[in-house]
Parts: sequence; structure tokens; C-alpha cells
Amino acid sequence: MSVTQLKTSRDATEWQLRVDLAAAFRLTVQMNWHESVGNHFSVAVSADGKTFLMNPKWRHFSTIRASDLQLLDADDDSIMHAPEAPDVSAWAIHGGIHASVAHARCLLHLHPPYATALAALADPELKPIDQNTARFYNRLAIDLAYDGIAEDKAEGQRLARVLGNKRTIMMGNHGVLCAAPTVAEAFEDMYFLERAAQTMILAYSTGQKLNIMPHELAEKTARGWEDYGDSAFAHFEQLKQALDKADPSYKE
Repeated sequence: MSVTQLKTSRDATEWQLRVDLAAAFRLTVQMNWHESVGNHFSVAVSADGKTFLMNPKWRHFSTIRASDLQLLDADDDSIMHAPEAPDVSAWAIHGGIHASVAHARCLLHLHPPYATALAALADPELKPIDQNTARFYNRLAIDLAYDGIAEDKAEGQRLARVLGNKRTIMMGNHGVLCAAPTVAEAFEDMYFLERAAQTMILAYSTGQKLNIMPHELAEKTARGWEDYGDSAFAHFEQLKQALDKADPSYKE
């Protein structure tokens, strides 16, 4: 099926989700958050979240186009026996969460350098030591039950329980996962999570005592971020505009 046919044969809303998710893959390469041909992004297209788009198995993020994304059903495990089967661990994590958490519309799972380094510590908590780290104060789920590479959706269901009503999981010994209502918001969460983790790791590297905000100040700062929610959309749109100038092939 040609790109033109795909655009006209499917709902315009789905096509826009495809374009936005494809942009997120390309931007992740620019940010140097990607890792070989692994890691996965997904976005729900159905009201219940169980029908979702995800990158195909073992495709480098720099090559992914809107038309490349697979349309999957979290309740249909038969896809795993098809020639175009997605990556097993991706199906386990994304399929499990989309099947269990309707509000987690967009899932970004990565192993970015600083956040993964923080996830490797015995205490991977983001301490509120500046505005960016305080953004996640009492809003970051921490998972310390890593049990190897995910092999079935039970792991995704377990991570769904860890996520609860939060939007971000620090996955101990593994990486990070951001879940948000839109691609733009999930990307913004990942952006600030990696920035916050970088600050945390650099602060730890000094060997000096951390200047941790008291609860009241940290919570005030975290709530303050909520007033800047629309900046995620502005940031993502401007990043896409830069992509359009450099390489608009992600829209194909």
C-alpha cells in the first residue's frame, strides 16, 4: 500500500499519530538517547488503548517513517507467530501496559545514558536538587524488581501496576519508561527526565553533600511545572519544524 493510500484509507487522527511518533524516533537519535536497533515507542489509537502503533522489530530509529509503524492489538497474540512479529520484549512491555492502563496513551521506553546510569544505582531516586529534578518529585515510580529481558506480557502487566497513576518509571537495572496522554507530552517527559538524571549524576560525581529541597519546596516546584504543560506541545512542534527542514522523510 502506498503512503497516499495509507493516508486516505485510515483516519486522519491515526495518520497524525504516526507522524508524531515517527518524529519522536528521529528526534531521539538527535538527542543520542537511542541504542542500536532496540528500544520501542508506541501510541494508542483506540479508545481503550489496546490498539496501538509501535516500531517494527530491529529498525534503527533514524530510518523510521510514519508508514512503517505497525498497527497492533494487545489482545491478539497471534501476531507473535507472524513473519512481521514485533520484538518479544517490546510486545511484552508495550502490549502489557496498553492492555492494562488506558490512560497511558503514549509509551516511550529507552535506555538513555544518564537516566540509565541513575537506574543502575542502589537508590535510583531523583532527589529534588533543582527545578528539573523537582519536576518528578513524588511523581516518579521506581521499579527495583528487574528480572531480565522481558519475555511475556505478565512483565508489562507488572510494570503497569508499578506505573499506577504516574507517568514515569525509573526501571532499576534497566532504563526508563514515560507514559503520557500524547506523543508530545511523553517526549517532553523523557527530555526532562534525562536532563534531570544528568544533573543528578553530575551532582553525585562531586562527592559533596546534596542540597535537597525540603518537602514543601519540592512539592511547590513540582506543582509549578503543571502550569507549563502547554510548553511540551510548543517544544515538540518546533523540533518537528527543524526536522522538516533537515529531513522530512519521517512523514512518509
